[in-house]
Amino acid sequence: MENENNVVALMKKMENEFMGACHDAEKFAGGNGSAGTRVRKYMQAIKNLAQEVRKEVQEQKNSVTA
Repeated sequence: MENENNVVALMKKMENEFMGACHDAEKFAGGNGSAGTRVRKYMQAIKNLAQEVRKEVQEQKNSVTA
């Protein structure tokens, strides 16, 4: 169960990063170039979190004894 909670926690972190990216994407669309840099930073963090989720899920699948 602890590992499942870790997956959920990672997904919530991804959600928070995505919401920040959406906010800055709107600013970027309005002409704020600095917001574009922040969007790229958020997207990199999301990519890294997605990789962590993939790794955690695979570890959980491998640890299940059938």
